[in-house]
Amino acid sequence: MNILKTILSYENIVIQCHDNPDADALASGFALKWYLKRNGKDARFIYGGKNKVTKSNLVLMMEKLGISAEYVTELESPKLLVTVDCQYGESNVTKFDAKNVIVIDHHQVSGQLPEIFDVRSNYGSCASVLYKLFLKEKIDINEDENLATALYYGLMTDTGGFEEISHPVDRDLRDYAKPRQSDIILFKNSNLSRQELIIAGEALKNADYNDKWSYAVVSAKPCDPNILGIISDMLLEVDTVNCCLVYSIMPYGIKISVRSCIKEVKASELASFIAQDLGGGGGHLIKAGGFLQKDLIEKAGIAYEADALEQFFEERMLEYFENSKIIYAGEEAEDISDFVHYTKREVKLGFVKATDFAKKGKRITIRALEGDLDVTVNDDMYIIIGITGSVYPITKEKFEATYLDCDEPYTFPGEYAPVATLTSTGERIELLPYISSCISKGGDSIYARELDHRVKVFTTWDRDKYYLGKEGDYLAVRCDDLSDVYVIAKDIFKSTYEKTAI
Repeated sequence: MNILKTILSYENIVIQCHDNPDADALASGFALKWYLKRNGKDARFIYGGKNKVTKSNLVLMMEKLGISAEYVTELESPKLLVTVDCQYGESNVTKFDAKNVIVIDHHQVSGQLPEIFDVRSNYGSCASVLYKLFLKEKIDINEDENLATALYYGLMTDTGGFEEISHPVDRDLRDYAKPRQSDIILFKNSNLSRQELIIAGEALKNADYNDKWSYAVVSAKPCDPNILGIISDMLLEVDTVNCCLVYSIMPYGIKISVRSCIKEVKASELASFIAQDLGGGGGHLIKAGGFLQKDLIEKAGIAYEADALEQFFEERMLEYFENSKIIYAGEEAEDISDFVHYTKREVKLGFVKATDFAKKGKRITIRALEGDLDVTVNDDMYIIIGITGSVYPITKEKFEATYLDCDEPYTFPGEYAPVATLTSTGERIELLPYISSCISKGGDSIYARELDHRVKVFTTWDRDKYYLGKEGDYLAVRCDDLSDVYVIAKDIFKSTYEKTAI
């Protein structure tokens, strides 16, 4: 279903964002209204709640970019109400009657959705959802500088200055948009008030430190999310703090900021763990953040009050550190006494030779769902596309020893098709036209066991970044090299390996 075309089929359209709108909500509503106007449709853009927008950076954003968001307390039932950056009926959005409702959002689903919706909970912003919808319509957001600026700033603010980005569509919007930088600088430097600086100082003064695991947890009064990042950055400067969590309890949910300066803890992974089942979290190795929804917290049986939430965060942090095993492959032999012998099946995959799409010696970034991969092209490099769309490079020798060419057409199985970007020019190259099918020869033998706890594995080929194994995934050891320890996701393992006798 083309959700934008569906919206165009209605008359009397109202766009609504959540109460106390932030930059992402304003950008998303503005973008949808812009699209409708482009297609000959008039629409109102509204928000409700107890207060009008007064925050200086948001007022400037609305003035500079021509965002006409109306504050309303009553609404005559429209033929269509489209909620952006929120879900109809949530506690943070005033509920107005409407004959039909459509939802466009990026938060975790917390209640009943209408028949038509586009909710992408793994995106960092609703601006990214609109950007993706525009791409499908072949709309270049840079044809209107105000639109590009709004979407860019919406993403920037909702991802802590791009530090909490995890999805490739977010990275695409960040890299592709051409905003008016003078406005972005103006908005950024109108973001904090004196009162918010006082909030930061009070929060730091009351930090709770865990000396055993060298982390700190801080509760801050309701404030702009950027304040949480400032507090986190300052905490990480403390010599006894390697990781930290800063959170702020809002009327509609909890914003968190996470930092780490040790390789044994990825900030993005810790943020995701804290927000698990209650919202979403992500970011980078060092800096990350997330949001826990009030509705989901209460559904989990956690009282939405300060003491109960403080206890929740303390317990969640302790669980993370005390129940995670770290393995440094090759430093000591893995005990395989309770492992089972498995053999790899023949599996159809995709591949492309790197020099088919880029010249030898060129530095490229391959963007895929699991992250960006920076490599230098050479004659020996092949790119493999796994059964779930994951991307990884191998040598020509390893390819020829492990895979066979296949004449069947290649069909990409994942959500986000890989793209290569030339570092020197920024040119984007879609890889799908270059990808061919191949079949793994099978027969590779491993020892493996199903995990009943979290494991972080530093492999022999990457000593700086660990691979996370969760309960239900598999810890694997190559039969011909017991120092080669790694993690295989449960869905991939079950479709690519079978139990065999030794």
